[in-house]
Parts: sequence; C-alpha cells; structure tokens
Amino acid sequence: MASWLGGLGAGLGQSLVGQVGGSLSTLTGQISSFTKDMLLEGTEEVGGVGTDFGVSNSNLRDIENTYATLRSENERLKKVCNDLEEKHEAAELQIKQQSIEYRNQLQQKEVEISHLKARHHALQEQLQTVQTAAQSAQLGAGVSPSTTTSASFVPVVRHASSGFQGDDMDFGDVIWSQQEINRLSNDISRLETEVEHWKKIAQFSKLQGSSDTDENEICKLQNIIKDLKQRLSQEIDEHQHELSVLQDAHRQKLTEISRRHREELGEYEERIEELEDQLQKGAGIGLQSNMAESKAARLKELEDEAKIINQKLSSAAEEKNLVLKELELVKKENSQVTQEYERLKSEFSKLPSPVPKDQAGLEAQVEASQQAVQSLQAEVLQLQQALLDAENEITRLTRPDQEGFQKEGASLHPQYENTTRMSTEGQNLELSQLRQDLERKQHEFNEIIAEKETLLAELEELDKQNQEATQHMIILKEQLSKQNAEAANTVNQLKMNTDSEKRKTSKLEAEKMEMKEELEAQREKLSQCTFALNDLHMTKQQLETKIKELEEQLKKSQDSNSKNKQEIVEIKKTLKCREEELSVVQNELTKVNQQSNSSDQDLSIKEKEISKLNEQIAENKLVSKDLEKSVSALQIENEKLHITCEDLKQQLQEANSGKSKIAFEKDTMLEALKIEKGRLESELDQAESRLLEQAHKYERTIEELSNARNMDTTALQFEHERLVKISQERDFEIAELKRNIEQMEADHEETKEMLATSLAGQKQLTELIKEKEVFVEKFKARASELEQEHDIYIKDSKQLERLKQHLEEKDRSLSVMKEENNHLKEEIERLKDQQSRSAPLAEPKTLDIITELEAEITQLTVLKNNLEEEVKLNNRTFEDQNQKMSQLQQTLEEHKKEIEESKCQHEQMRIAHMQVCLAKDEEIKSLQGTIEQIKTQLRNQSHVIQPDPSNLFQETKVQTLNGENGNEKHDLSKAEIERLVKGIKEREMEIKLLNEKNVSLSRQIDELSRDEVGKLMQIIQEKNLEIQALHATVSSSSYRQEVLYLQQQLQAYAMEREQVLAVLSEKTRENSQLKTEYHKMMDIVAAKEAALKKLHEENQKLANEFGSSSQDMSRETIKNLSRIIREKDIEIDALSQKCQTLLTVLQTSSMGGGNELGGINSNQFEELLQERDKLKLQVKKMEEWKQQVTTTVQNMQHESLHFHEELQRLQAQISSDCENSSKLQVEYNGLIQNYEQNEQKLKMLSQELVHVQHSIGELSNTKNVILEKLDMVTPPVPVISSTSEQPLALTSNSASQRLTTEVKPLKEELEHMKKTLQEKDATIRTLQENNQRLSDSMAASSERKAQEVSELEIKHLKEKCDVLQKSLREKDLLIKSKSDQLLSLSESLGNKENENEVLKQAVTNLKERTLVLEMDICKLKEENDKIVAKCREKETEFRALQETNMQFSMMLKEKEFESHSMTEKALTFEKLLKDREQGKTGELNQLLNEAKSMQEKAVIFQQERDQVMLALKQKQMETSALQNEVQHLRDKERRLNQELERLRNHLLEREDTSTREALASEDRESKLKKKVQVLEEKLLSSSTAVENASHQASMQVESLQEQLNLVTKHRDETVLQLTISQEQVKQYAMSLANLQMVLEQFQQEEKAMYSAELQKHQRQTAEWKKKAEQLEEKVISLQESLEEANTALDSASRLTEQLDLKEEQIEALKREGEIKQEMLEDAQNKLMNLINSTEGKVDKVLMRNLFIGHFHTPKNKRHEVLRLMGSILGIKKDELEQLVLEDQKGVTRWMTGWFGGGTMGSKSVPSTPLRPTHQSIFNSSFSELFVKFLETESRPTLPPPTLSVHDMKPLGATGIGKPSTNCPGSIADPTGPGTTKRPDANPFLAPRSAAVPLISPANLGTSGSGHLLMKPISDALPTFTPLPVAPDASAGAVLKDLLKQ
Repeated sequence: MASWLGGLGAGLGQSLVGQVGGSLSTLTGQISSFTKDMLLEGTEEVGGVGTDFGVSNSNLRDIENTYATLRSENERLKKVCNDLEEKHEAAELQIKQQSIEYRNQLQQKEVEISHLKARHHALQEQLQTVQTAAQSAQLGAGVSPSTTTSASFVPVVRHASSGFQGDDMDFGDVIWSQQEINRLSNDISRLETEVEHWKKIAQFSKLQGSSDTDENEICKLQNIIKDLKQRLSQEIDEHQHELSVLQDAHRQKLTEISRRHREELGEYEERIEELEDQLQKGAGIGLQSNMAESKAARLKELEDEAKIINQKLSSAAEEKNLVLKELELVKKENSQVTQEYERLKSEFSKLPSPVPKDQAGLEAQVEASQQAVQSLQAEVLQLQQALLDAENEITRLTRPDQEGFQKEGASLHPQYENTTRMSTEGQNLELSQLRQDLERKQHEFNEIIAEKETLLAELEELDKQNQEATQHMIILKEQLSKQNAEAANTVNQLKMNTDSEKRKTSKLEAEKMEMKEELEAQREKLSQCTFALNDLHMTKQQLETKIKELEEQLKKSQDSNSKNKQEIVEIKKTLKCREEELSVVQNELTKVNQQSNSSDQDLSIKEKEISKLNEQIAENKLVSKDLEKSVSALQIENEKLHITCEDLKQQLQEANSGKSKIAFEKDTMLEALKIEKGRLESELDQAESRLLEQAHKYERTIEELSNARNMDTTALQFEHERLVKISQERDFEIAELKRNIEQMEADHEETKEMLATSLAGQKQLTELIKEKEVFVEKFKARASELEQEHDIYIKDSKQLERLKQHLEEKDRSLSVMKEENNHLKEEIERLKDQQSRSAPLAEPKTLDIITELEAEITQLTVLKNNLEEEVKLNNRTFEDQNQKMSQLQQTLEEHKKEIEESKCQHEQMRIAHMQVCLAKDEEIKSLQGTIEQIKTQLRNQSHVIQPDPSNLFQETKVQTLNGENGNEKHDLSKAEIERLVKGIKEREMEIKLLNEKNVSLSRQIDELSRDEVGKLMQIIQEKNLEIQALHATVSSSSYRQEVLYLQQQLQAYAMEREQVLAVLSEKTRENSQLKTEYHKMMDIVAAKEAALKKLHEENQKLANEFGSSSQDMSRETIKNLSRIIREKDIEIDALSQKCQTLLTVLQTSSMGGGNELGGINSNQFEELLQERDKLKLQVKKMEEWKQQVTTTVQNMQHESLHFHEELQRLQAQISSDCENSSKLQVEYNGLIQNYEQNEQKLKMLSQELVHVQHSIGELSNTKNVILEKLDMVTPPVPVISSTSEQPLALTSNSASQRLTTEVKPLKEELEHMKKTLQEKDATIRTLQENNQRLSDSMAASSERKAQEVSELEIKHLKEKCDVLQKSLREKDLLIKSKSDQLLSLSESLGNKENENEVLKQAVTNLKERTLVLEMDICKLKEENDKIVAKCREKETEFRALQETNMQFSMMLKEKEFESHSMTEKALTFEKLLKDREQGKTGELNQLLNEAKSMQEKAVIFQQERDQVMLALKQKQMETSALQNEVQHLRDKERRLNQELERLRNHLLEREDTSTREALASEDRESKLKKKVQVLEEKLLSSSTAVENASHQASMQVESLQEQLNLVTKHRDETVLQLTISQEQVKQYAMSLANLQMVLEQFQQEEKAMYSAELQKHQRQTAEWKKKAEQLEEKVISLQESLEEANTALDSASRLTEQLDLKEEQIEALKREGEIKQEMLEDAQNKLMNLINSTEGKVDKVLMRNLFIGHFHTPKNKRHEVLRLMGSILGIKKDELEQLVLEDQKGVTRWMTGWFGGGTMGSKSVPSTPLRPTHQSIFNSSFSELFVKFLETESRPTLPPPTLSVHDMKPLGATGIGKPSTNCPGSIADPTGPGTTKRPDANPFLAPRSAAVPLISPANLGTSGSGHLLMKPISDALPTFTPLPVAPDASAGAVLKDLLKQ
C-alpha cells in the first residue's frame, strides 16, 4: 500500500511539475508580451485616417499570431489534462479496489462479531436453562449441591455501528473490532465451560432423583475425606512444630558455641601475653621453649593450610554440582519455551481467517518467547563462565597443594635453624641492653635476682607445657597425613568431573554461537525495518514538497487568470473605442459625400475605400467574435483545471492520511522493536555485570583464603577443633541423608508396584509434582534475590574499605597538620616572649619572619578546617554504610529463614507422599487377598462343572481378549507411573541443589561479616594504640605537645559525643520502627488467624456434606448389590441341581438330545458365574475407595489440630515479645539517664576548653598589640642622590615646553590630589615622630636588657615547667575519667544494639510465622480445590455406577427370563419322560425341537429388546442434541436475517447516496455553464479596465525604478561603512592582543615572585617538620625503653619512672634552653647586621612616592612635604627653610622640567584625555580610547575625604595592615617591612616594582564581580601611567610607548 501510494505520488508530482509548470510559464510569458504590446499601442496616437487603418491591420495580424499560439498552447494543455485524467482514473481504480478489500475485511469482522454475539446469547440462554433445570432437580431431589455458580459473570454487549461511515474507515475501529472478537471468544469459552459444568450437575441431579439410595454413601465418603484431611493437617502441624523446636535448639547451640569460643580466645590471648612477658624477662633460659613453640606454630599453620585447601576443594565441587544442575534447569526451561512456541503456532493455525492485527499479536508473542529463550541462553552463558571459573580454581588449587606440601617439608629444617639463630641474636641484643641497665642500677640487682628465681620456676612449668605441645603436634601430623590422602582422592575425582564439565561447556558454546547467529539475524531485520521507515519518511517529504509546488503553481495560475481577466476587460474597452472611431469615420464620410457631389471620380474612389473599410470592419468583427469564443473556451478549460486541481488535492489528502496511518503503524512496530532491542541489550549488560561480579567473588574468596593462612596459631587450633566437630556433624547428616535416600528408593519401588494397580494415585502424584514445581520456582527466585543482595553487599563492603582508607589518610594528614600548627604556635610564643623582653631588638627581619609565620598559620588553619570537614563527611558516610550493612544482614537472615521454611515444607510433602504410598500398599494387599479368594472359588466351581470344549474355547477367547485389554492398560499405567517417578526424582534433585546453593551463599555471607568485624577490630586496636602513644607523649613532652594533645582529646570527645548522640537517635528511631512493625505483625497474625478459622469451618462443612452423602450412597448400593447377588446365587444353585437331575435322566434315555441340553445349561451357568465375579470385583474396588476417603479425612483432622497448636504457640511467643519490649523500654530509660550524665561531663569539659581558649585569646591580643607597635616603627630611609636626576631634568626641558599647552586640563586633578596629599603629610609627620621616639627608646633599652633577658627566660621556663607538670597531672586524671566514661557508654551502646538485634530477630520470626500461615492458607485453598475436583470425579463415578446398575437390572431381568425358561424346560422334560414311559418317542423329539426353537426365539427377542432399549436411549439423546442444534440454527437464521436486512438497508443507503451525487453533479454542470456565460459577459467589460490598469502599472514601474536607484545608492554607502568598521575592528583586535601579551608578561613575573616566596616558606616548614619528626622519634625510643624497664622491674618501677621522668625533663629543658640560646644569638646577629646595613639608607619607593606627592599637593602646603622629605633624609631645619624659600621663587621652571622628563621614564603624572571638540571619536585609535578609559576609571569614585590629619588612623589599624585578612601575596613590600602603606586614593602613584595582587582584597570597597578591564586598575591590574597623546600622534606610537613602560 505504502509503496503504491509513494509511486503514485511521485508520478503525479513529476507530471504536474514537468508539464503544467512548463505550460503555465509559457502562458504567462505570452500574456505578459501581449499586455506589453497593448500598452505600447495604448500610448501611440493615431495621426489620421490612413495611419489608423495601418495600425489596425498590424494589430489584427498580431492578434491572429497570438490567437494561433494560444490555440496550440490550448491543445497542448488539453493533452496534458487528458493524461492527468487517465492517471487520476487509474489511481481512483486502485483506491477503490483497496477500499473494497478493506470493506470486505470489515464486513467479515462484523459478521464474526455478530456470530460471536449470537453464540454468546445462545450460551447465555443455555446457561439459564441449565441453571433452571439444576434448581428444579435440586428441589426435586431435596439435596443442595456443594458447588456454587459463577455469580460474577455478567454479559456485556457492545452494539457496533451498523453502517460504514465513509470509505476511509479508521484503523482504530478495526483494532477495536479485533479486541471485541477476542473478548467475545473468551466469554464464549468461559460460558461453554460453565454450560458443561451445569449439564454435569443436571445429569447428576437426575441420577440422584432416580437413585436416592446413593446419597447416604456419598455423605459417608465425604465424612471420611474430612477425617483424613484433619489427620493430615494434624501430622503436618506436628512436623512443623518439631522443625521449629529443632531450629530453636540449633540457634541456642550456635550462640553457646560462639560464646565459648570467644571466652576461650580471650583466655588464650591473655595466656600468650603472659608467656611473652616471661620470655622477655628470662630470654637466656627460654630459648628451647621458643624453638619448640615455633615448631608447633609451623605445624599448626601447615595443618590449617591443609584444612583450607580441603575446604576450597569441597566448595569447588559443590559449585560445580550447582552449575550442572542449573544447566539442566535451563535446558528444561528451553524445552518448555519451545513447547509454548509450538502451542502458539498451532493456535494460530487453528484461528479462522486471521486479520493482520491478529498476526501482529502472534508475532509479538513469538518475539516474547524468543526473548525468553535469549534470556535463558544468557543464563546458560553465565553458567558456562561460572563452570570455567570453577575449573580454573580447581586446577589452581591442586597445583599449590602438591607443591606446597613438598616445599614445606623441605623448608622446615632450615627454617628451624634460622629461627634458632634469629632468636639467639635478638636475645643477645636484649641481654646487652639489660646488662647496661643493670650497670646503671646496681643497687636494684638483688631484686632482679629474686625475680629471676621466680622466672626459673615458671620456665620449668613452660617446659612441661612444651612437651605436651610436642605430643599434640605428633597427633596433628598423623591427622594431616590422613587428610592429605583424602585430598588427593578428592582432587582426582574433581579432575574427572572437570573433564565432563568441559565437554558440556563445549556443547553450550555451540548453542551460544547459534543464539548469536539468531541475534544477528534479528538485528538485520531491525536494520531492514529502519531502512523501510527511512524510505517512507523520504517519500513523505517528497510528497509534501510536491504538494507545496502544486499549491504554488495553483497560486500562479490564479494570478495569471486574474491578469487574463484584466486584459480581456482592456481588450473590450479598445474594441468599443474602435467602434466609436468607426462611427465617427462614417459620419465624416457622410459629410464628405454631401460635399463631393461635384467630384464623381473622387466619390467612386471613396466608395471603393468605404467598401474596403466595411469589409475590414466585418473581418474585425469576425476576429473579435473568434477571440471571444477562444477566451470563453480558455475560461472553461481553466475551470476544468481548477476542478482537477481540487480533485488532486483531495487525492493527496487521502494519500497523506493513508500514509500517516502506515507511518503510525511502522512507528509502533519500530518502537516495539526498539524496546525489544533495549531489553536485549539490558539483558546482555546484566549478564556481563553478573559475570564480572562472579569473577570478583572468586577473587575475593581467593584473597580470603590467602588471608586465612596468616591467622594466629591459637585461633587456628580452635578453628580446627570446630571444623572437626562440624565435619563429624556433617558426616552424621550425610549418613542420615543416605538412610533417607535408601528409604526413599524403597518407597519408590513400592510406589511403582502400587501405582500399577490404581490410577487414583497418579492424580495425587501429578498434584504433588505441580506443588514441587512451584516450590522450585520459588527457590530459584529466592536464590536469584540472594545473589543480587550478595552482590550489593560486596559493593557496599568495597565502598566501606575505600572510605576507611580515605579516613586513615585524612587522619594522618590531620595529625601532621596539627603537629605543624603546634610547632608554629610555640615559635610564635617564643618570639612574643623575646619581643616582650627585648623590645628594642625587634628589627624588620624578625617582623618579616612573624608576618610570614602568621600567613602560614592562616593557611594552615584553613587547611585544618577543610580537613576537619572532610573527616566529618567521611564519618557520616561510614555511618551510612554501617546502616546499609546492618540492613543487608537482616535481609540475609530473613532469606535464610525462608529457605529453612521451604525445607520444612519439602519434608512435609515427603511425609505426605510416604503416607499415600503406605495407603496404596494396603490397598494392593487387600486386592491381592480378594484375587486369591476369587481364584479359589473359581477352582471349586470348575471341579463341580465341566463345560463343553466348544464353549470353553469361546470363553478362553473372550478371556484372552479381556486380558490383552487389561495388559495394555497395565502397561500404560506403568509407563505413566515411571514418568511421574522420574519427575519426582528430578524435582527432589533440584530442591537439594537449591538447598546446597543457599548453604554456600550463607557461608559466604558469614565469611564476609567475619572479615568486616575483623577489620573493625583492627581499626579499634589501632585507635587504642594511638591513644596509648598520646598518653606516653603527655607524660614526657613539654608544654606545646600537652596543648596539642589536649586539643586533640577535646576534639575527639566532641566527635565521640556527636557520634554517641547520632547512634542514640538512630537506636531510638530503630526502636520505634520495630515497635510499629511489631504492632503491624500482631494485626496481620490476628487477621491470618481469623482467615484460618473461616477456612477450617468451610472445610468441615464441605467434608461433612461430602462424607455423609458419599458414604450413605456407597453403603446402600453395596448392600443392595450383595443382597441381589445372594438371591441370584441361590436361584442358580437350585436350577443347576434341577438341571443335573434332568440331565442324568436324559443321558440314560438318549445320548444326542441330552448333550445339547447340557451345553445350554452349562453356558448360562458360566455366564452367571462371570457376572458374579465382576460384581465382587466392583464391590472390592468400592471398599478400597472408601478406605482411601477415610485416610484423607483423618489427615485433615490432624492438620486442623496442628494449626490449633501453632496458634497457641504464636500467642505465647507474642506475650514473650511484649515482655521483651517492656524490658527494652526500661533499659532504654537507663541509657538516657547515662547519656544525660555524660552530657553534663561534656559541659564541664567545654567550660575548661573555654578557659583555655580565653587564655589563647589574651595571647593573640598581646600579639596584635606588639604587631601594631612594630608597624608604627619605620627604619631610617636611604638618601636618594639628587644629582643623578638633575641631568634628566635638563634634557627634558625641551619636551616640557611642548607639554605646557596640555597642562591646563591636569590642574583640576592636581588640586584634587593636593588635598589628599595634605592629609597624608600630616600622617607622615606623626609617623616620623613616632619612629624617632621608638628608635631612641630601642637604642637605649637594647644595651640594658640584653643581659637580663637570658636570666629572666630561664626563670620563666622553670616556673612554666612546674606549672605545666601540675596541669599535666590534672589533665591525665581528667582524661582517665573521661575514657572510663566513654568505655561505659560504649558498653551500654553495645548492649542496646544487642537488644535491638534481639527485637529484630523477634520481628523476623513473626514475619516467618505469618508467611507460614499464609502458606498454610494457600495449602488449604488448594486442598479445597482438590476436594471439589474429587467431588466432580466422584459424581462421574457415581454416574458410571448408576449406568452399571441399570445394566445389572437388565441382566437380572434376562436371568429371570432364563430361569422361567429353565422351569418350562423342566416341565417339558417331565412330560417327555411320562410320554416316553408311554412310548411316544417321536412326539418327544418334536416337542424338544419346538422347545429349542422357542428358546432360541426367546433369546433373540430378548437381545432385540435390549438393542431396541439402547437404541431408544441413544435416540432420545440424539433428539435432545438435535433439538439444541435446531434452536441454535434458528438463532443463527434469525441473526443472519437481521444481518441481511442491515446489508439491504446499507445497499439502499449507498444507492441513495450515489443517485444524490449524480444529481448534484448535474446541478454543478448547469451552474458551471451559467458561470461561463457570466464570465463571457465580464470579459467584455474587463477589456476597458485593462487599458486603465496598464497606464497605472507603467506609472508605478517608473516610481519603483526611482526607488530602486535610491535603495542601491544607500546600499553602496552602507557597504563602504561596513568595510571601514571592519578595518577598525581589526585594528582594535591587534591592539587588544598586544595589551593582553603585556598583561600576561606582568602576571608571569608576579607569579614567579609568589612561587619563589612560597617555595621558601615550604622549605622552612619542611625543615621544621623534619626536626619535629626527629624529636618524636627520640621521644618514642625513650618511651619504648621506659616500657621495657617497667615490665622487667615491676617492684622498683615507681622510683625508676620518677627518676627517668625527671632526667628526661631536665634534658629536654637543657636542649630547649640551648636551642633558644642559639635562636637568640642568631636573632641578635641578624638584628646587628640589619642595623649596620640599614643605617644611612633610605627606601627608594617611599622617596619616589613623596617626590610625586609633592607635585600633587597644593602650592600652599608644598613646603610641608619638602620638610617631611628633609626630615627623612636627615637635613637640618635651617637648611630646609632656606631650600623652601628658594623653591618658592623658581618652582614653575622645575615643574615644567619635570613634566618634560615624563616621557622618558614611567614617573609622569597622568594627563586628562582630550575633549571631543578637538577631534572626532571615529578617527581616534583604540589605544587612545583605552588610555582614556583607564584615566576615567582611575579617578576615585568616592567623594574627597573630609577627615582631618588627627582623625586619620595609623596604617597598622587599617585593613591592609592585617595579615589575617589578606592573602600572603599582599603582606608587605619586598623592599622592607618598615615602609608605610598609603591608602589607595590614587592608584597611579603606586611604584612599578611593588607587587600588585591579582585578586582584590576584601577590605577594599570595590565590587568583586565583573571583568578585569571593567574594574579599577588599582584592584585588578598592574598600574600604567597614562601618556598625554597629541591629536596628530598615531596609535602605533602610543602602543610603542606603552610597551616600553
């Protein structure tokens, strides 16, 4: 469809574009030429009569030519129109065909819908009839059936629209119709099932009405079923109870074992520590014991390694088995998928005439199945990879096992020797150290000897222990050898397994390749679909473009039509004019005729001319008529073209709509394919991720195993013992499992024998298999969930490890930073002390050092804060991770419990299966007993009667036939039984596999949790060690370390407090959550109990009804049958005796006749016997069935009892949980109290912290005061030689004369600057005075206080040491108390966590119980369904029994008839005997023959009667079926008639519409004809209008040409302006680039400066760090020596510790004194050097600023500036006053000279920019503009300061002076620290050498945002002094000047 439409559209488009376009263009060209000619003719004037005629002739010729061209064009257009019409017709035909097809399809669908609706109605009617019949039957029988009708069924009928709503019916309607069909078909199938159900009920009710006796038996059977069910439920409950008890016992045992294990571990650790201490004390004597212990440890390690390898091998084997089983499962699922696919195919083939939508749905189903297959194949790939990994692991493990045992055996001896040597060397070193200590402390020697004697006694004990250990080692070696042998066997087995697995993997790889090929094929299909879609889109675009072109052509044609109309109007006007001229000419001619009477010749000539003129006029008229005709024809053709265009538009719209529908369908298909593709990709990604995760798992397991080797020997011993115990338990479990397997095999054999006889067991087994399948699926889902959770758990653990590493790094960096900070603080304090004692010695260098140190401190504080924030963040993340871990552990525990529950259910199923098997065995035994009884009876009867050989032969034939049938049935049942047994075995194998998988997963999870616990313990131990180290440092280090330690402790306490608070809040939240969950669980349990009670009541009701009815019925039937059989047996015995007597009589009389009679009797008798046997068999079957029902009822009773017990147990547990919660509440309240106490203690600590901070604040205040004083001090400034600058002034005189003209605009700025200078002069004076005072005081005090400083320092240090020792002791006590409190808090927290865990476990237990209850409810529901199904089966069986009963009754009637015949025969025989006695033998024979014939006839009549009866019944059934069919057919006829009427109506409507359309078309034709006439009339009138329009058009054209000329001029001007502006832009860009280069150079220089300074600081800090590290190392070594001495000398530890502490303190103080003396000497030397170097020197920058400031001050106050300069240079006051007087006389010349020198250097005063009046803005260069911009920006935005000199603050007080707020770069001038910093009033006065910060400081008032160029230069950029630019100067020159600067 889409391709056809595309082709049609393309063809139409090409033809229309090619032909119509060309014709229209030619038409328009000719018409335009025609109008031009007409306009030209209009402008010309007729000069006379002759000229007029010539013009008219030429016009006529032109018109004829145009007419000819128009005619040819018209013919061509007609051809084009014909072609287009033909194409249109073809397109219409195709569209009609397609619409017909669609209509047919829609009609079919409607017919289907109607059929389905009719069927729906019929089924509803049948249902109603059946329901009514069932109700009547129930009322008649008086028994209410147990089954309930589906009341939910309500028929919903949608009345579809009868008629079509146009040709283009929407596809949505088709889809809806298909959905309706599907819905109706589903309804019909449902109704059919319900009808069958009601039919069965009706038949059953009829049968009940016929036989009321069976109801009692049914009731009895139902009661039996109920009893059996109760028993079953009781047994299940008992089993579940036992399981729960066992689980609880197992948990308790586990907890006890783990507790014991922990206690033993603790004891052993303590014992190890004691032994190590003893060994250190008596090193010389304990060599042998060490060697023995090392041997024992080595052997233990080997044993542990062997155990680990065995575990690895076993785990690998388990994984391999799991993988194999998963492969089998996958194969089975594949087979299931293929079966489903085939079933779908068959359903698809069965469906009648499927619509494309149906096919699409089926294709979607097929694709879904393919996707499922693909997912399964992805799983297969995963399993393959897992197999490969397992194989690799096995190979890897086997190699190191074999090699490791060989190497270890060889390396034991050299290792032993090495250990002895190492131990001897180490102990020698220790002995030497001890001897040195002993030499120092001889007075303590006696005590050590006493201790040695005690040690010897202990060593003897150790020797004894060592001997015991060696014996134990020998035993372990033997065990290891045995285990090695076992391991070798297992390795061989694993190798065999791996080979088989490799083969399987190769097969799987082949399957994988096939799947890949299929995937590629699907991808190719996808790509094809995408290509097709792209093609469709392309065609759509082409069609749209064609439509646009057609529309444009239509517009053009309309325009040309309007132009044609105008031209026609003009032509008509010209014709009128010509006619008027002709009339004028005629009038003139008449006048001429009157005048020319005289001249006849002239007249004749004139007459000829007139005649010629008349002929010409006639010809003109004819031509005009022809033209009018042609115009009218053209109009008609034009209208036709319009109509065709409209038709084409409609067709295009239709095509577009069809195309849009097709595109929509394609889009939907594409989207579906995309979704499928995405799903496939996601599945592939998931598979890859799973593989990666598995690889990670294996790697982790390998790492864990490698880590496990490095465990301690004691822990390994305990683990070994535990593993031995576990292995023993596992052996017991394996033995039990083997016994179970043997029992199961025996059970299976019994079930095989039992199922051969009974088919009822098959159904139960199938149900069991279904349940097991459900369980297996659940297990699979749970296993997958567990794997996913395990993966998540592993990821979380990885993140945790990363975070821990990050935390450790941060901790280290923090500690380093804190140490550095403390060192710096100590240095600052030392410097403060020096400054306070020696104020005059504080020279500029020390100030520099202080400022640098302060800058470093600020940086370090910032870093410290950042690090602290990071640490907090890391702690938070760590806590989150811990929470996630706990949640994951909870989920894992829940999954474990679910697995245990599934195991319990599996065991219950197995028990039920066993019970069924036992019941079947009993039935088999009873049947065998009955068979033996029957055999004995048959033998007895065979002795009594000996039948004829012919009859016997017939009987044997029948028996053989029956036997064959029986054997066939037997074989069938056997095959089914075997199949079922296999299925059961497979399911059990799957269950075992899943159990193993769960066990392995749980193991992995346990290992992971252990590892994490171990890691956390390690972290805690590390922290403890750090705390101990800090304690040691506190006892030995000086004041700075104490302060550091206290701060760290306080921070740690604060952190711990926050953590404790967070943990408490979390615990409270968890507690509340647990409580809410507990309440929810209680509600759920109550709801479940109520539901259970209801189900129990329903079950009891059902069981009572069913049991009572079935039992009564069965008992009554059996009694009746037995009574009838007995009566018949008695009759048969009597008759047989009679027959025997008669036979004997007859045999004596005659041989032939007697034989015949005997044959008859024997046949009948044997038939009766066979019938009796059959009846007995049926009775036995009934009895067996009764027994089965009783067993099921008993089981049900047991189940109900068990449920009751469970409920009681649950209630008890709930009460216990309530008690636990109350206990938890109490404990929680206690915790809160503890927490409040801790908070109070923390408050105390915080108060102490505040005191410490207050003291630190005071110190910082004193520091700030000293810094302010130092800032006030300025050293003497070096004198700048004026002689060097005089020649510059002389040379620049010529330049200054040029600049005098430009100075005027600068005067305003100068005045402004003078004001600022005056204020600054005042500040400079005050500063100078202060400076002089300070220098005098420093000089005086430096000599006095130099000697006193050292003595004061020593005294202060001693005092400080005493104070610090006291404070240290107090702090130690405080810290100990706090640590104790912390420990108690942590213990309470741990208790709370344990309690929370207990609560969680309780909640999980409740959840498990609820799940169990839900499962039980599901089971009960399933059992209910089963009971209902069984009831239905019993109903069918009862019907069969009733039919057999009927047959029995028929048989009985026959037997009665036969007995009658026998009595008649006996009478006849008696008569015959009498007659024979009389001698009438001939008559006897005749009578006998007659009797035989009569008997035969009677038999035939009986058979015929039976046949007729059966035929009658069949006919009745057939008639009822035929009646139903007749009713169905009638309904069908009625519906068909309705449809026929609807179709007729539809056809009539279509005919009416077609007739209406025909009439409408005729009306249109008539209207169009009228329109043509009107247009012809309009043409005449339009010819006159054309002339006027042409004149106006010419005028407009002229005006437009004028406008065009103006526009072109304007455009040229704009182009020129553009080029100029572009050139300017280029220039600007060049200048900007140059400026940027300059800026970059400056920035690079500044960066280099800063980097150099930074490197200096870093070097200094590194040196300090190294020194600190060395000191710390020394401290640590001293601590270690102290600890050793303490352990060795416990008795004399107190005295020695005090002595050592004092000695160390003295040494430390001495060292510190020496260091401080050295530092003082260095500082003094530096100060002396500075004083020597700075005497007689002046700061250049200061002098330059003063010099420039001199010119900015007003003339009145310049002498003050000069005085300031003189005072700095050391000039006397008298000399200064003389210089000032001279300066006032000749200042102008000096000024001009200076301004002349401004061009040479960079020290010129900035000049104001030129006014715009001088020169235009456009001609000025970019550099000039930039300079102006800089000047304008540099002007201060603030108003001029109004403060007086006294109000000004000193520089130290401003924000610039403070180093804490500024960045390090802007601390001080590089020239010296003594220089004063002036406020930034004028940034151009800053020196070029001064380092300008790139980032503006916070104190300045400038805005932080904006571009660098837009900011003031003082803030952002290095300052350039602006140059005064002359108007004639070029941009290049200015740039060069800038670059020079």
